[in-house]
Amino acid sequence: MRSEKVQLNNGVLMDRIGYGLYKVPPCDAEALCIQALDAGYRHLDTAALYANEAGVGKAVHRYTSGETGTSREDIFITTKVWNDHHGFDAALRAYDHSLKTLALDYVDLYLIHWPQPRRGQFIETYRALERLYHEGRVRAIGISNFRIHHLEQLLDATEVVPAVNQIELHPWLQQAELRAFHDRHGIRTEAWSPLGRGAVLADPVVLELAGQLGRTPAQVVLRWHLQLGNIAIPKASSTERIRGNFDLAGFSLDEAAMQQLAGLERNGRIGSDPDEVN
Repeated sequence: MRSEKVQLNNGVLMDRIGYGLYKVPPCDAEALCIQALDAGYRHLDTAALYANEAGVGKAVHRYTSGETGTSREDIFITTKVWNDHHGFDAALRAYDHSLKTLALDYVDLYLIHWPQPRRGQFIETYRALERLYHEGRVRAIGISNFRIHHLEQLLDATEVVPAVNQIELHPWLQQAELRAFHDRHGIRTEAWSPLGRGAVLADPVVLELAGQLGRTPAQVVLRWHLQLGNIAIPKASSTERIRGNFDLAGFSLDEAAMQQLAGLERNGRIGSDPDEVN
């Protein structure tokens, strides 16, 4: 199995289903990434905050140095600058540190993890990402957890339109207005917590659709993401779930099912409010 790919606004191709490493213990990251790569994933999403970049890098080296026929260029690596490294020089140092920890020559996508609006430094931070991009040290740049008013400020003050905005997005928090803004500006929508940290999987509508389709609740929700045009990075810690979350071919949701899932919107934010993370 291979993931569907989407073209970013600079022509770079990105896998639409990735393996998310939030809250993956550093000691488990290498082995779980290898399991994900064995299952067909070619997109690994980490961050400085997660403290597991080293394990991700080890998995990439191990997987591309064997007999898998997979090269570094086949694997898409995302990492993020954390809140304690906002500012131009600090963000450049953060990238160097992440690259050294990953033990890679480049990162495919580098994101600002949170805008921290009260600190007022995300534009300066993004300009550091622009430098990295113009110097060819990263293939694409973007942001995470930016709302429309943050994005409007960023677009007015910078040159490179973000390739991606990674946001909390699941059937209980569908972010339709923000997704529409992304579409108008050529920014791809990427969903973190695409399964609502598992809570959405117990929703009666999701369970009913899973039963009708003979699929897991997670597969139903991830297929919903794909049909909306989202990129999604589910996290899993068991081989069964890692493989199941990737096995999304061979079925689709009809219009009635998509409407049922659209009806689950409740502004049900599970993670932090981007305006309050400072």
